[in-house]
Amino acid sequence: MILTTTPTVEGQRIQNYLGIVTGEAIIGANIFKDIFASIRDVVGVRAAAYEKTLTEAKDQAIGEMRSRAEALGANAIVGIDLDYEVLGANNSMLMVSASGTAVKLG
Repeated sequence: MILTTTPTVEGQRIQNYLGIVTGEAIIGANIFKDIFASIRDVVGVRAAAYEKTLTEAKDQAIGEMRSRAEALGANAIVGIDLDYEVLGANNSMLMVSASGTAVKLG
C-alpha cells in the first residue's frame, strides 16, 4: 500500500475515493523514563526513551489507519496527516493520531 502526505500519487490515477481513514495510539510514559529523560535533557543529550516511544506510537497509529484502508479495498492512502498530543494530569500519556483518504489507484 502506498502511503503519502501528498494529495496525489505521481504517475498514478485515483479511480475511487473510499473515505477518510484514521488511526490512533495512546501510550503512557513510564515515570522512570520521564525522570531519566529529564536528567538527560538538562545535560543536552537526546532523550532516546522518548524518541523510541514516539516512534512506536506513530507506527501503531499508521498501522491502524492502514488496516482500516485495506478493509475498504484501498491500495493507497493520500493526504496523510499526523498529530501529536500529550494527555493526562501530568502529561503522562502521548497520543498520536493519523488520518488520510483511502483511495483505489488505477
